[in-house]
Amino acid sequence: MNQWSEQASKQWDEYAADWHSKSDAMWETGSRRTILPFFMQHISAQTGPVLDAGCGDGYASCKLAEQGFTVQGVDIAGEMIRLANDRVKADHNQVHFQTADISSLPFSEATFAGALSINVVEFTPSPLRALLELHRVLAVGGVLVLGILGPTAGPRAHSYRRLYEEATIQNTMMPWEAKQLARENGFTLLAEEPVYKDGITPDIAGRLSVELREAVSFLTLFALQKTAK
Repeated sequence: MNQWSEQASKQWDEYAADWHSKSDAMWETGSRRTILPFFMQHISAQTGPVLDAGCGDGYASCKLAEQGFTVQGVDIAGEMIRLANDRVKADHNQVHFQTADISSLPFSEATFAGALSINVVEFTPSPLRALLELHRVLAVGGVLVLGILGPTAGPRAHSYRRLYEEATIQNTMMPWEAKQLARENGFTLLAEEPVYKDGITPDIAGRLSVELREAVSFLTLFALQKTAK
């Protein structure tokens, strides 16, 4: 594990209890409430197994398992995986979790029909390497649902200390950059859906260009289909 990954693992271990205390609300009524419906618009449980890459405490993985999906979850933080395994025991779901870096996944090529990775690629030293690894483990025709933080989203503060030339665990990739990087490396864009910050009403959003919608988003969801080996 490189220095960036070691620091990321340590910081997310420290943040795990706080994350766990908020995760149910985030996924049910908060900023993540539209993610699983968007995922299930593009991937069905009958298509094959799916990967939750950066699964955190396992909330989304368990919700997908309840819908009939076969799910593998990975996270760089061992404490997150411990919480995920506790959730599986409590919910009696059949989900397998393990500690892993999404830039070096412990799976064979073309293992998964779908993958979910929300606000994870921004926390890797090389977004390209992470995308290529997600591409590798997807079957041709498989779909990656990728969530990328908007430019003024609160969690972007993780990268602030770079301005003092300090090491951080977050890169500065924007939604438009993620979309272009994916298109240039074996993915086709199927759909895009912003999750807006408070104050952006449907009326306001409907009058904005794609670029401006991304700019005022908390995060943007992309459904990306693997079209090449």
